[in-house]
Amino acid sequence: MTTKSNAARSEVERLRDRPNARVLVIGGGINGIGTFRDLALQGVDVVLVERNDFVSGASAASSHMIHGGVRYLENGEFRLVKESVTERNGLLKIAPHYVKPLQTTIPIFSTFSGILAAPLRFLTHKQGKPKERGAFLIKTGLTIYDSFSRDGGSVPRHQFSGKKKSLETQPELNPGIKYTATYFDASVHDPERLALDVLADGLAAGPHARAANYVEAIGVRDGGVLVRDRETGEEFSIVADVVVNASGPWTDLTNAALGRSTEFMGGTKGSHIVLDNQELLEACKGREMFFENNDGRIVLIYPLKGRVMVGTTDLEADMSERAVCTEDEIDYFIELVSHVFPTIPVTRSQIVYSFSGVRPLPHHDDTAPGFVSRDYRIVPGSIDGLGDTKILSLVGGKWTTFRALSEHLANETLDALGATRTVSTAGLAIGGGVGFPATPAAERDWIARYGADVGSERASQLLHRYGTKATFVIDAVAGSDDDDTRLANASEYSRTEIDYLVRTEHVVHLSDVFLRRTSIAFVGGISGALVREVGEIVANALGWSPNRRSEEEDAFIAELADAHRVHLESEDGSEAAALR
Repeated sequence: MTTKSNAARSEVERLRDRPNARVLVIGGGINGIGTFRDLALQGVDVVLVERNDFVSGASAASSHMIHGGVRYLENGEFRLVKESVTERNGLLKIAPHYVKPLQTTIPIFSTFSGILAAPLRFLTHKQGKPKERGAFLIKTGLTIYDSFSRDGGSVPRHQFSGKKKSLETQPELNPGIKYTATYFDASVHDPERLALDVLADGLAAGPHARAANYVEAIGVRDGGVLVRDRETGEEFSIVADVVVNASGPWTDLTNAALGRSTEFMGGTKGSHIVLDNQELLEACKGREMFFENNDGRIVLIYPLKGRVMVGTTDLEADMSERAVCTEDEIDYFIELVSHVFPTIPVTRSQIVYSFSGVRPLPHHDDTAPGFVSRDYRIVPGSIDGLGDTKILSLVGGKWTTFRALSEHLANETLDALGATRTVSTAGLAIGGGVGFPATPAAERDWIARYGADVGSERASQLLHRYGTKATFVIDAVAGSDDDDTRLANASEYSRTEIDYLVRTEHVVHLSDVFLRRTSIAFVGGISGALVREVGEIVANALGWSPNRRSEEEDAFIAELADAHRVHLESEDGSEAAALR
């Protein structure tokens, strides 16, 4: 039998000891977690199960953007854009520790290109012959986009610049541009950590809220949903009045496991690469470059954490295979960077990380992937063997609208229970966003107050990493015997900090630490020595045997290679991460 962290193990034990609830949410991506939080805040007896780690599926493959989706206007999805812009503005206020304004620039190479094709795309949602949008269409779209921010807007209006001014601002841009358009959306620089904050808010609502990772819904038995603890193999049934299927791209597979055949989903694959390219980073001038390539795909060049993320593709996905970034996609990304910044060389050796995932889009027949609706819907149903239990299947959804989507899904659930809403999540701060300093002066005061034990520089680092929940890490450091000793192979983190994350944030596997509790892998900071160093800390916290620790280290190294194309190499005794 394996050993889980106290937090993760206790949650499974709580489920096993009381295997019933008013609501069972299946799927621990951002939408499932958001719905769990919303219901927990209403006082509903709610359980969440996730077959892998929390926020490890589609939600872990995001483009790190909180955006209204200006291009959705061409699809006629005005409701979605309005909601997305509203939620973007809201998240800037309720999650200011992770969601920040993002200046975005579109390079434009023509004036009227795409005008004839746009109405056809609007009416038919067929791609047709690819054609870059010209200045006229982009100006029209951004003007409409700005109009959605009139009430409660918190970002500036868009601006157009001609070729001369654009090249003065960003001289490395392709000299073939005619204009640039600059507008603001928002970034979420640590989406997985934001999701963990949402989860923690739900659990903090009280003992009526329970959530467990690595617990999979596999069938129906004894009038309830049969689940399996994937760490121990133990199976038991959870009986609920309402089952919410929030499995994202796997919604149909979850329904099939429960005995219901559905064809709701038709997700598309999106991949990204992360580059360590200082010249490209500086050329972006802190802005995301966002544009339509000449094949009709929307792509981005995004400065993030001292690296540059490039994405994304929009390809048909095979759910039977793991989504990985392919050689063709890498070639595509390198080519598109050269289209925007032709004098800046980009090579494979600069890639420190890659990731890929499947968007939870609806079944779309012959509609071109780029024109499949990003909106969501909730489909009610029932399952043989579950009696009067109502099933709600979520189809679609995206990061930006998770709060509003969760509210809608929670409302449908409350209706099914005959209950009413008592708490609104609109305007309700999330996790470390509670009391987050809103001005430079307030930030200085916070750092001065909490920096006594760890120093002002470290307090600032932790504040920007965890928001005001940094106080818990600071308390752990202050109460530790090792005086906040930094990791020998990743000095931005300390041993006590990693130990705290393992013990309190439902860590089960070594990969949970590197891929979701920290951003070490994302920035290309993995080495063999670091894997062993963190492996020791995790093993001590979770009581792993030497064999278990070795297995975890080997499994994580294999996952890096298989899912992220990062291979740990050793030459002359030195170790480094390299992408092949």
